[in-house]
Amino acid sequence: MNDPLMNIVILAAGQGKRMHSALPKVLQPLAGRALLAHVIATARSLAPQRLCIVYGHGGDAVRSALDAPDLAWALQEPQLGTGHAVQQALPHLGDDSPTAGSTLVLYGDVPLTSAATLRNLLHASGDGVGLLTAELADPTGYGRIVRDAAGAVQAIVEQKDATPTQRAIREINTGIMVLPTQQLAGWLGRLSNDNAQGEYYLTDLVALAVADGVPVRTATVSDAWETAGVNSKVQLAELERVVQRRIAERLMEQGVRLADPARIDVRGELVCGRDVFIDVNCVFEGEVSIDEAAEIGPNCVLKNARIGAGARLAAFSHIENAIVGPDNVIGPFARLRPGTELGADVHVGNFVELKNARVAAHSKANHLAYVGDAVIGSRVNIGAGTITCNYDGANKHLTTIEDDAFIGSDTQLVAPVTVGRGATLGAGTTLTRDAPPDALTVSRARQTTIPGWQRPTKKPKKD
Repeated sequence: MNDPLMNIVILAAGQGKRMHSALPKVLQPLAGRALLAHVIATARSLAPQRLCIVYGHGGDAVRSALDAPDLAWALQEPQLGTGHAVQQALPHLGDDSPTAGSTLVLYGDVPLTSAATLRNLLHASGDGVGLLTAELADPTGYGRIVRDAAGAVQAIVEQKDATPTQRAIREINTGIMVLPTQQLAGWLGRLSNDNAQGEYYLTDLVALAVADGVPVRTATVSDAWETAGVNSKVQLAELERVVQRRIAERLMEQGVRLADPARIDVRGELVCGRDVFIDVNCVFEGEVSIDEAAEIGPNCVLKNARIGAGARLAAFSHIENAIVGPDNVIGPFARLRPGTELGADVHVGNFVELKNARVAAHSKANHLAYVGDAVIGSRVNIGAGTITCNYDGANKHLTTIEDDAFIGSDTQLVAPVTVGRGATLGAGTTLTRDAPPDALTVSRARQTTIPGWQRPTKKPKKD
């Protein structure tokens, strides 16, 4: 159960030198969201009374990227350790009365800790200190949990300060802690930086709690990746694979068939119906929904898209801010740009691009066409090489093609223009005025043959 007066502090001031990046470490992307955004989302799911971010390096960029009304921000400058970081958050944590509740400390570069794990830790801590620990085969680099003969926690010793005996301990501190808010300020004031790093360690609060008779309890995380931090691009890539594998498993459990669970990238939210098939190397960004029995071919990219039931996307199709209707056939190498909405049974073939186009049911543009800023009726055929000339150099204009029209190959429709119901445009037509319904409109030069014409020949090169 959650403490109704729980505070959450997220430490996000680190520089991240090993990332070798101008982008602050906590803004590095994981599954399409900043590392810190993952932590904030988990923190919000616990419904804290106060949520404070301690920031430092790249502070302006971090705040501008993630600021929200429910977030308090505390600047840590200079960075003198985790204990010093939490000190900066104290003004945002309310009073130190006996009913002040608890404070949960999280880290902006530890993105995958689940809400369930944190609830277990909060429950285990009770009215004392709670530590989230893990058992590692190789604990090198981590602070060790030191217990007495009865198994009670006595202290956390950092790797650089540990004795050989302590370094043999495999139970490590993940850094995630629950602390009673009433005692927090006093303990932080008693911290010393007399250690190998010359920093104020938050973990030293454990020994202070033991000295004050405050119980220290632990909860152990079962999956080590839940508490894995990111300090380099290599570690970031490792966690990316963890996230994508978990997403792939969730999709398959919901009835999605993946050609290869190791070759899918979801960088946002993907919602699928039953019997959806997704081939290899597809990327999903933003919010994407795919209705049942739809098929996504290899190497497709979908961003903020809705795919109707039974639709088929062939290889290398790119869909962005667009709606694909049921039973559509798209691609290969098709591009649907923002504002495109397709009705049922629409065919958009290879090397066809649509932008801000509404296409009604049973229409088709099977190859080599550009349709932009257009309203297309039902059962319309758009021939190869057709383009809507929608831009006059300053403004965009609308092309309207009514039901049952037939647009011949290599046609240019100079907007604003309307093609009437049932009209036919002959191949090679440049349409600059409205085409009447149920009639053939042709605009082309008369064919001429010049007898005896000779092709030019190359002149010999001069020495």
